[in-house]
Parts: sequence; structure tokens; C-alpha cells
Amino acid sequence: MKRFHVHVAVNDLSKSIAFYAAMFGEQPSVVKPDYAKWMLEDPRINFAISNRGQPAGINHLGLQAEDDAELEAIHANLQMADTTVLPEKGAHCCYAKSDKYWVTDPQGIAWESFRSLGSIPLFGDAAAEPGAAEQPASCGSSKVSAASCCAPAESKAAVPARTATGCCART
Repeated sequence: MKRFHVHVAVNDLSKSIAFYAAMFGEQPSVVKPDYAKWMLEDPRINFAISNRGQPAGINHLGLQAEDDAELEAIHANLQMADTTVLPEKGAHCCYAKSDKYWVTDPQGIAWESFRSLGSIPLFGDAAAEPGAAEQPASCGSSKVSAASCCAPAESKAAVPARTATGCCART
């Protein structure tokens, strides 16, 4: 079963964690110096916030798949939309390694469909894993892949793109 994903850029991480913990009635499942995430069951959502120098507000939306078949079914649906679908396999971003597909909706909102493959110790560090030299780098890495961890880098729309300070800033 898919899980809805929302990523919000915030100005004050501590205040935002306190607010969302109160609103959701539980503490985040992941807390890092620049990031927090709730994996809620009611409502079924992967809700993430980060403070990485981006303007405050919705960073991107998405659908999280539980397995490869579910991710490929989402990909098939995206291919029927009148938009470019950008794949990003083995991406390292947001403290996770994932396979992803990115699109931009007609309003310019970035949508990520993804399947998490495991966690990594840093926000966007491909080098933290064995065999990482063969992996595409994402987020704040010095090696830039074709697509950003938070939106298609090639998109001309006002969607998040990689910055020198990290990941996911509006361009």
C-alpha cells in the first residue's frame, strides 16, 4: 500500500518539530540536526521537514512505494501524463538510499515517487556506503547526478533543485 509523502522546508526546526509532534500526537521517527520525519499510520503519510536553507513552504510531494512492483506501477501511471518522467536509481538523499521517479505537475510542483532501499548516515552522502563509487550522488554531494534528490534538475519550472548548501531549494 502506497504512502503519501510531504516534505516541507522550515525556518526553525526545533519549533516545527514541537508543532508537528503536537499536531500528530507523536514524536518523529527520525531526527537529525537539519531534518525530521514522521512515518504515520493514521493518516498514512511520510511527513518530512528540513532546515537546509530553502525558502519555507512545500518543498515537494510524493508517493512512497513499498516494493519494486508498486513503484513501477506508479511509474507506468506517470508515463501516461503529459510530462517528462526523470528516473533516479540508487539516489542518496534525505538520510536514505532510494529508487525514484520525478515529475513536475502543471502548477510547477515537484512530485517524487520512490521506494526506500535503506538508510544512510548523512543527508546526501553516497560515499558513506560500500561500493558508493558506482552510485549516483544526490543532494549536497559534490558529484551531481542528472536529477536532484528533490526534483528534476533539468526542469525549467519553479521546482526544488540542488544547492551548494544541500538539497532542495526552489529555483
